[in-house]
Amino acid sequence: MGPVIATLLIVGIIFVLFLFIKFIPVRHWIAAVFSNVKISIFTLIGMRLRRVPAEIVVNALIQAEKAGITVDSNSLEAHFLAGGNVERVIDALVAADKANIELSLKRATAIDLAGRNVLEAVKMSVNPKVIETPEVAAVAKDGIQLKAIARVTVRANLDRLVGGAGVETILARVGEGIVTTIGSAAKHKHVLENPDSISKVVLAKGLDSGTAFEILSIDIADVNIGKNIGAILQTDQANADKNIAQAKAEERRAMAVAQEQEMKAKISEMRAKVVQMESQVPLAIAQAFRSNKVQL
Repeated sequence: MGPVIATLLIVGIIFVLFLFIKFIPVRHWIAAVFSNVKISIFTLIGMRLRRVPAEIVVNALIQAEKAGITVDSNSLEAHFLAGGNVERVIDALVAADKANIELSLKRATAIDLAGRNVLEAVKMSVNPKVIETPEVAAVAKDGIQLKAIARVTVRANLDRLVGGAGVETILARVGEGIVTTIGSAAKHKHVLENPDSISKVVLAKGLDSGTAFEILSIDIADVNIGKNIGAILQTDQANADKNIAQAKAEERRAMAVAQEQEMKAKISEMRAKVVQMESQVPLAIAQAFRSNKVQL
């Protein structure tokens, strides 16, 4: 019985160790302790039961501790369970701290859950991004079409990332401003000579209102002459007038032909009546002779 009991005892010890290693993330707890991160073994067990990867949370806590940022494991767990990206949030907090940008954990997690890339937003706050508009066509008052391309330098506004409009809205507003500015120019040469006038007018409109960005500058990259819309419209109008005149002339010709045919029909009718009357003359004479009204 001695060897059997010893074997069972060894198997039991191995099974207990297996369960301990399986359900208790000792390795992560040791890493947290040596990194001066205060987290209990029971908290790690709770993470395992809640199906939260302890490695992600512990690594995030260690990274924050090394960067001198205070975060708590409960907030990181809640963010993970809500579908957020814990690593990206911590990276954004570290980047913001190094750039002296005020960004709290609550705001960072809110931006991340809103579908924005919070790390990219922090980087864009430090290094503004240049976006280029598609070619925008507009017509000056003299009828000449101009095609312009603008480069817009924007910086992310962390306070408006949640609920703020995106890059597409910026591009649409800038395009609208270009069309309005060119359309109000008396001559297209004025725009070609001073393309910066477009930038000044558009930039003064406050196009970044309600968006997640702050517009720093708008620069016209290229302006080309397009079609002579005024001449095209005049040509189209002339062709339309010609078609109308031709239609009216055809209408008058058709009326003249109809009147001619009507006159011919009346003449034919009159001739038929004359022939009919001439054919009745002999009958009338014969009738007169028969009735002795005419004597030879």
